[in-house]
Amino acid sequence: MSATETTPVKTSSVLAVLRQPLLIAIVLIGVLLAFGEALSPGFASGEQILRLLVVASLLGLVAAGQNLVILAGREGIDLSVGGIVSLSAIVAGNVMSGQDASIPLAILACVATGALFGFLNGVGVTVMRIPPLVMTLGMLGVLQGLLVVIRQGIPSGKAAPALADFVAKPFLFGLPGTIWLWVAVGLFMAFLLRRTVFGQRVYAIGSNEHAAFMAGVPVKRMRVAVFTFSGIFAAIAGLCLLGYSGSSFSNVGEQYMVPSIIAVVFGGTPLAGGKGGYTGTMAGAVLLTILQSILTTVNIDESGRQMIYGATLLVLMLFYGRGRRMRG
Repeated sequence: MSATETTPVKTSSVLAVLRQPLLIAIVLIGVLLAFGEALSPGFASGEQILRLLVVASLLGLVAAGQNLVILAGREGIDLSVGGIVSLSAIVAGNVMSGQDASIPLAILACVATGALFGFLNGVGVTVMRIPPLVMTLGMLGVLQGLLVVIRQGIPSGKAAPALADFVAKPFLFGLPGTIWLWVAVGLFMAFLLRRTVFGQRVYAIGSNEHAAFMAGVPVKRMRVAVFTFSGIFAAIAGLCLLGYSGSSFSNVGEQYMVPSIIAVVFGGTPLAGGKGGYTGTMAGAVLLTILQSILTTVNIDESGRQMIYGATLLVLMLFYGRGRRMRG
């Protein structure tokens, strides 16, 4: 076989690999772990990997809702997730006030907070026809204002000991509860997207909203639902973050806005929506968490990390973020 015949085959093989985001993420996770171990011996130890997975689970929970919003298409992005994480953590902390007996009520208040603001985002996008980017950015401003008002009159609250233990200490088979929660969310997302009418409709409106509407899909209700889900998942992340840190503060969720988008795009869901899945997003969350840990190891501050995240998102967008060729 001549070189001219083999070259197209090799090229197509390379392109096929590049269109497998989950495979790429797994390879990069291994590379980053090896690099981190070279920088700081013990970086890839079992104990450290467990800590990284706990941190990754928090990002992964936020990214679950972001994943649904982006899958639904229409250039949907939820920029308010950071504000919802922060507000939910503060609400839960104040309701809980360090008391185990108050955990059920705190969970209810936390989830209700996330669902409310997610629902309002969905209503703004569907009923008021505000573009998702503008609507969620405006909601972020509202949430930041609420955080300032709340912090002036109410203390930030404290996590109950049982919540702190669930999040960070061994819960089952030596793994912290937050990792098991993330696994449960992963299974729920897989079932929701692949085995339910809801999931089929999400992919349908993400692929072609007009065709989905003509086929009888309740597009507006679906879009409200995915934004509501995004708010709920962000609130759950806020609750876990409260348990992880022990207390809440006004800007605790800001760190999740851009990384949650990167995790989704890196996992194989294009910003155009309609294709992708949550498994790749989970791998993307782990990858970004390892990258963040490496950047911290080499003493890059928060502003530097945000610049790197932004540059990473731009590169992903240029590479495949807006297309429909990637498979989740």
